[in-house]
Amino acid sequence: MASIVDSFDLFSLPETVEKMLFPSSHHSHDHTREGRVVSNIPVDILDNPKEYVFFMDVPGLSKSEIQVTVEDENALVIRSNGKRKREDGDGEGCKYLRLERRAPHKLQRKFRLPENANPSAITAKCENGVLTVTVEKHPPPPKSKTVEIAIA
Repeated sequence: MASIVDSFDLFSLPETVEKMLFPSSHHSHDHTREGRVVSNIPVDILDNPKEYVFFMDVPGLSKSEIQVTVEDENALVIRSNGKRKREDGDGEGCKYLRLERRAPHKLQRKFRLPENANPSAITAKCENGVLTVTVEKHPPPPKSKTVEIAIA
C-alpha cells in the first residue's frame, strides 16, 4: 500500500510545486510567467509490474502537435502548442455562422518519474484523441542470497 502512495506523490510533485509558484484562478488552467494560459491535461496513470502507462485525452490534436520529452533525467513533460486548424468551406462566399469548438489552450503536464523508471525506454502513441505514454521500469535489483556456512 505504501508504494502506491509513494508513486502518487512522486508523480504529482512537480504539478503541486507549479501550482504553489503560479497559482491560478481555475483548477484546470495555470498561468505561465509570461501571463499565458496553460491548460492541464487530465491524466490517468497505470502502475503495472513492468511499466507505468499514462493516458491523456487530447481531442482535436494530432500526434505532430504533441511533444513528449524528458527533462533533467527524471521529469516527463507532455505539451502542445494548442493550435487547431479550422476547416475552411469550399468555394467563395463561405463563412462560419457559429464557432463553438474552441481551439485548446497550450497544454502542459510534468511528472517526476520514480527511481525505477527507465527514461530512455519511453514510447508514446496518439489514437482517437487519446495519448498513451508508456515508461518502462528498470528490472528490480537481484535479491541477495544468504549462504549458510558450516563451522568446523
